[in-house]
Amino acid sequence: MSHNNLVKFAISIFVGVVLWNIPVPSGIELKAWHLFSIFVSTITAIVLKPFPMGTLALMGMLATILTGVLTLKEGLSGFSDTIIWLVVFVFMVARGFVKTNLGARIAYCFMRLLGKKTLGLGYGIIFTELLIAPFIPSNSARTGGIMLPIITAISEAFDSSPKNNTQRKLGSFLAQVTFYGNLSTSAMFLTAMAANPLAQAMAGDLGVKITWISWFSAAIVPGLVSLMLIPLILYVIYPPEIKHLPQAKDMATAKLKEMGPMSTKEWIMTSVFGVMLLLWMFGESPVFVDFFGVAVNAPTAGLLGLCLLLFADVINWRDVLSEHEAWHTMIWLAILVTMSTFLTKFGFIGWFSGIMEHMVHGWGWHWAFLTLILAYFYSHYLFASNTAHVSSMYAAFLAVSISVGTPPLLAALVLAFFSSLFSSMTHYGTTAGAILYAAGYVTLPAWWLNGFIMSVVNIIIWLGIGGIWWKAIGIW
Repeated sequence: MSHNNLVKFAISIFVGVVLWNIPVPSGIELKAWHLFSIFVSTITAIVLKPFPMGTLALMGMLATILTGVLTLKEGLSGFSDTIIWLVVFVFMVARGFVKTNLGARIAYCFMRLLGKKTLGLGYGIIFTELLIAPFIPSNSARTGGIMLPIITAISEAFDSSPKNNTQRKLGSFLAQVTFYGNLSTSAMFLTAMAANPLAQAMAGDLGVKITWISWFSAAIVPGLVSLMLIPLILYVIYPPEIKHLPQAKDMATAKLKEMGPMSTKEWIMTSVFGVMLLLWMFGESPVFVDFFGVAVNAPTAGLLGLCLLLFADVINWRDVLSEHEAWHTMIWLAILVTMSTFLTKFGFIGWFSGIMEHMVHGWGWHWAFLTLILAYFYSHYLFASNTAHVSSMYAAFLAVSISVGTPPLLAALVLAFFSSLFSSMTHYGTTAGAILYAAGYVTLPAWWLNGFIMSVVNIIIWLGIGGIWWKAIGIW
């Protein structure tokens, strides 16, 4: 361990020790406060990153067990959560999406169709994100594994590269479209970002049920509006120097010709893609249950898709074992879900929500909720991880929002949507941002300025147009 990482780890332990030893606030049980101390220490470590997130989560779980705050059985209980396994199954399915080159093929098809102008190429990136997001539950995997190689190849084809200080020709615009499109699609689908199921589980602990279809139904209108406006807004505030791309169509055509016709495995992947999407949408509907005699929930649909791909040899068992990000995500996500669940069971969330409720006491729920969600959104300047933010603040802010009279499903969904959208502001707020920033296409001042502008745009779209849509479909 380097000296720098040792200092970071010591700081996170110090934070936990200090919290553990201060007098327990009135109205809260000792065990709840001790679990909170360990939880904050773990989140601090995750933000500072002295070790990988999985390592830190395991250390946090060990601390809860050694101190007697949780039993070993309680500490491991999160690993039986079906939502955790949904994330794992979809990661495995995403392996087939990348392995068959179906994701790249879709991108080049959009490029051929819309790539005559830079703005059209931006929409090609947006549409690609929209298609692949439900099946790749990692915004960093979509960005780093599929989109960045494509935008790099396109940019370099038009002599736009950070190495030559020509990134503003094309690459800067495409990188920013990719980033903000990624955040919007992450907010649109329950399965598009790893922290989304964590928010779903926390909402469930507070009695608010969110399904894949209820999430998608609420997000579809503001999400599509956001996606349609992102390239236009960036075209104005951060315009590319190259406006026309006469060679883009030929380049995409050449790439598709090089790939050849769709293979059998690509067709199988497409079919499984469609089956899973249909089951996520209708698998628990009364019509489906009446016809087939069984309900197929989202995790089961994910397992079915994985087994179909294994059976058809689109992916193999070695692919499953080598999907390190899936197993890594399962470990840290299960442990954080466990901690947040027991914080609720031990009464900490109820105690904290009482304090927050007192602060906004007497306000109408509209103004109280607006204050809460803006505080939740802009506090992401302090976080380097969506998951860390959701883990530490989502449940508490949801509990308070409900307590002031906000319709529970509305509160749960808005906070969940914002849990992706709030990453727009900085280059470190989510791994996808870090990946694109490291590529060198966008300077730090431009990233922060554009990020703040887009944060305001997203809030207006999702609360304005989204609010009207949610009223129309009966969420509030």
